[in-house]
Amino acid sequence: MEEKPALLPSGGLLSILHGKSGEMQLPKPFERDIFLFDTYVAGTTHIEGIEELEPYLNPGDVLDFFREPENLYDSKAIVIKTPAGVKIGYVPRADNVIFSRLMDAGKLLFGRISGKEMKGKWLKLDIEVYLHE
Repeated sequence: MEEKPALLPSGGLLSILHGKSGEMQLPKPFERDIFLFDTYVAGTTHIEGIEELEPYLNPGDVLDFFREPENLYDSKAIVIKTPAGVKIGYVPRADNVIFSRLMDAGKLLFGRISGKEMKGKWLKLDIEVYLHE
């Protein structure tokens, strides 16, 4: 049986960039998360079922941010969701001007829960805001 020639030479730069599967795998040497700000999740009292969701929201959990420019009350609104896509509130209006500009420029922002407290029917969620660069 005739042996097929190797598509990539063994060793060298190409072997570093191409993994064992032969697919290109470019390293991301400068990828990092940059802490920007401490704030809280606004509007949790308006989220139906927030009391049932509370046990599943814990310090250290990552939260996804999405721009909501069509929001009738705030054109700079940033909605906050769990990784499963469940809406839990917003970045406070007083804090969202610069964050919305960054997101509109294509930057990826996210949150991480830093603390929580149930105050009656109000779930107070403290968060840290990060820029993924």
